[in-house]
Amino acid sequence: MIGKVCGTGSYLPNRIVSNTELSQLVDTSDEWIRERTGIRCRHIAVKETTSDMASKAAKKAVSNGGIDPGEIELILVATSSPDVIYPSVACVVQKNIRAENALAFDINGACSGFMVAFNTAQAYIRAGVFKTILVIGAESMSRLVDWRDRSTCVLFGDGAGAVLIRAEEGEAYWQAGHSDGMKDFVLTLNSKDQFEEQTESSPGGLSAKSGICMDGQEVFKFAVRKVPELINELLEKSGLETEKIALFILHQANERIVKAVAKKMKVDENRFPTNMENYANTSAASIPILLDELNREGKLKEGQTILLAGFGAGLTWAGCILEW
Repeated sequence: MIGKVCGTGSYLPNRIVSNTELSQLVDTSDEWIRERTGIRCRHIAVKETTSDMASKAAKKAVSNGGIDPGEIELILVATSSPDVIYPSVACVVQKNIRAENALAFDINGACSGFMVAFNTAQAYIRAGVFKTILVIGAESMSRLVDWRDRSTCVLFGDGAGAVLIRAEEGEAYWQAGHSDGMKDFVLTLNSKDQFEEQTESSPGGLSAKSGICMDGQEVFKFAVRKVPELINELLEKSGLETEKIALFILHQANERIVKAVAKKMKVDENRFPTNMENYANTSAASIPILLDELNREGKLKEGQTILLAGFGAGLTWAGCILEW
């Protein structure tokens, strides 16, 4: 048995913050940000919570899948920015979409979180435990960044994406995942009780707090090295050649990373779709948001073989190959 994607959904807050607007807050410019990241703007949650966005994306995925919420047996939410420590975002989503028969819990895998959750869902389906699972990536990164630190605040945005998967007969699914806890210092987020309250206001009109610390060069080198290794591992497991993969859908962290991976794999960049230009890095939400966009634009065709890969803090990296 495998979990077949039967519905997708996403939600982005209405508030859009351009690079130009950010340049009025920190010493940066539209040209500087675009050249180094490919990012033009990002969506910022003003009133929405992570649970709000997750619930709205979930409702769209359930509607797109054409099922009743009562059929959902498991809700997994990948997030590192929950509203509160508990109840989990997943439990709030369960309440909001009235999926009364579902087990619900969160997974914190940072930017790899959606892939970790997606592969976890597939494992449950292969084991015969559940047949209908909702997997969501949702983040309120604007509440975690230091809006005085141009090295990190320009990179992130808020949003949520969701996929609905159902058990079907088949074997066309291959997954892999790894962690390197020895590199934990490369990308860190302090617990909320260690945040330093800022006097300035964030672009969303919220009280911004400093938490994310990142060694950008190390993260870049890690991603450019490990993502191609992950892709090759998945290709070896599946017995497929790169020509058989219709699309390579990577975590949307930085346009330079995506281009570097495509070059290293000797694959046309057109097969590596991106949307970080409009949304920036939405962490665990980036892959499902991109999946929903591609699905609703008709760019994902039934029977296509696609590869998904996430990478981020931990350090962690995970991915899969599946048939759409």
